[in-house]
Amino acid sequence: MKKIFLLCTVLMGAANIFAQTLFTYGANAVSKDEFLRAYNKNKTPVEDREKSLREYLDLYTKFKLKVKAARDLKLDTLEQLKYDLQNFRSQIEETYLTDEKAMDALTDEALLRGQKDIRLLHFYVPVNNKQPADDSMKAYKAINEVYEKLKDGETDYDEMVNEISEKIITVKGKDLGYITVLTIPYAMENIVYALKPGEVSKIYRTKSALHVFKNAGERASAGKWKVAQILFALPPDVSGEDLKQIERTADSVYTLLKAGASFAELAKKYSDDKLTLLNGGEMPEFGTAKYDLPFENAVFALKNDGDITEPVFTNYGFHIVKRLQQHPLPADRSDENFIYNLKQQILQNTRFDKVKENFARQILARTGFKRNKMVKEEQLFRFADSVSAAGAVGKYPINKLVIFSFAKSAVKGSDWLNFVKDYKLNTDVYKGEDNNALLSKYIATAALEYYRKHLEEYNADFQYQLQEFKEGNVLFEIMERNVWSKAANDTAGLKQYYDAHKPAYQWAESAGVLLFNCGDEEKANTAINDLKNEKNWRKIMEEREGSIQADSARYEVAQLPIPTGTVLKEGMITTALVNITDNTASFVKVLHLYPAAQQRNFEEARGLVINDYQNHLEEKWLNELKTKYPVKVNEPVFQSLLK
Repeated sequence: MKKIFLLCTVLMGAANIFAQTLFTYGANAVSKDEFLRAYNKNKTPVEDREKSLREYLDLYTKFKLKVKAARDLKLDTLEQLKYDLQNFRSQIEETYLTDEKAMDALTDEALLRGQKDIRLLHFYVPVNNKQPADDSMKAYKAINEVYEKLKDGETDYDEMVNEISEKIITVKGKDLGYITVLTIPYAMENIVYALKPGEVSKIYRTKSALHVFKNAGERASAGKWKVAQILFALPPDVSGEDLKQIERTADSVYTLLKAGASFAELAKKYSDDKLTLLNGGEMPEFGTAKYDLPFENAVFALKNDGDITEPVFTNYGFHIVKRLQQHPLPADRSDENFIYNLKQQILQNTRFDKVKENFARQILARTGFKRNKMVKEEQLFRFADSVSAAGAVGKYPINKLVIFSFAKSAVKGSDWLNFVKDYKLNTDVYKGEDNNALLSKYIATAALEYYRKHLEEYNADFQYQLQEFKEGNVLFEIMERNVWSKAANDTAGLKQYYDAHKPAYQWAESAGVLLFNCGDEEKANTAINDLKNEKNWRKIMEEREGSIQADSARYEVAQLPIPTGTVLKEGMITTALVNITDNTASFVKVLHLYPAAQQRNFEEARGLVINDYQNHLEEKWLNELKTKYPVKVNEPVFQSLLK
């Protein structure tokens, strides 16, 4: 009997481990997989894995208890939270409506190609299917001559183009400067990135032209640049003395900048770039192949943040450019924001078209697609022609017939006819496709829509992300009700807590200061000079229209944005401290110094008291939840996490 009991005990233990329940709270269970997914998403490198897992397990059990309390109150049924969830679903679902392996391959390809820029020569001869055969022969002869001359090392490209154009047929093209990934059509990009430096491509035909490319040289990626510019724009058909006068103005402004004048102020005064002048001339971040070659060459030659170009001439005018920040492109997937933005670019690029086609075929199999063989294509097409002619869906024999189905829904004839009507009325998408093409398109559209609506059933990551958002949303709502607002609005409770813990609320070494936060170091230095010249600090703020913020308050010295090693004295103005993440700059003017260990009054300590009182209320609430929903950890399963 003892042996049988022992065997049953062992089997029950094995079943528990197999079930992989890590912990329970009341009648609710959390699996090992769910916990690990959350832990791995938030973990940082640690030396003591068991300690890290124990600490996170404690956090996660508290999280699940709070979510359970929120669901008990049916907070997940609030209209605003339901709307938030639907909105979030709409935002993320596109990411999952693709072949992930194919998407990863395209992402890795773009990452690799993005590590270098290629100086590209591109020459082409226009062609079309309707031109005479003689012209087609001339086009091939001309582009072949371009190919041969480039292979032979021809470098006078203008002369080459003119010579062949006069002798055979018009040739177009030039030195495009440097290009990078996602800046030219994908088919051409594939050709160009397969070329070695100095190599010429074979002749490539598109619907409109015959092309030849040459890799004229490579360099490491120029990365991403943040700059400001002062633009002296050229009026239409400007020439002669007017052009020289614009150039003289640009030269004089450049001289002022070299003498130390404010770039932002001169941009506001002189720049013709209406989109940037009020922002100190700051342009959106850009990389290779975004602007004209002379502009990019001048910018990419700037070695240090703060360096300024001499006036640069382009088709738009004269530019004076200041380097604000430069950073290289990531070489791997470690930068999640970069990878996300890269994938968004890929989704909008023609390289993604093949992936979409393959994914559509996969969806048909995964969704249980079945055609109703009893409904013939002739019927579908005959009534499709009728509805397109009539402009409305009337009573047709196929309206109620199921023409195809998915695992959990059916599509009827009326659905097909409505699609045809709407599609043909949309002139932006309808390109005269025949009924066969329309039916294929409708099947793909209906399958994708079905897959979208049932995405949780097909993708565990999507299901988890929705669950994570939903739980996070109800957690925020119940924390706001039970802790945050409750503590902030309980003045009597806060005062009582302060009185009971008064010694904990003392000032460390502190100072009464004017704290300035500025858009960049140049604005900070200008404000410092104004203060030294006894200009009122409020006036300084008003004149900078939001680019400088300032406030007078008492802070602990350790909280102040001051350079390391600064010894504060009353009346001093510190040097600007630049934030390397966004190039903003801060400094302080010291009004008064206070020794450590001075007691904070209730108002001075209020923010700290609210935080501590919130923690007190939260801990009390959690103890009540643990009593209501006892937490039990499955230790054998936890131990399996350590292996």
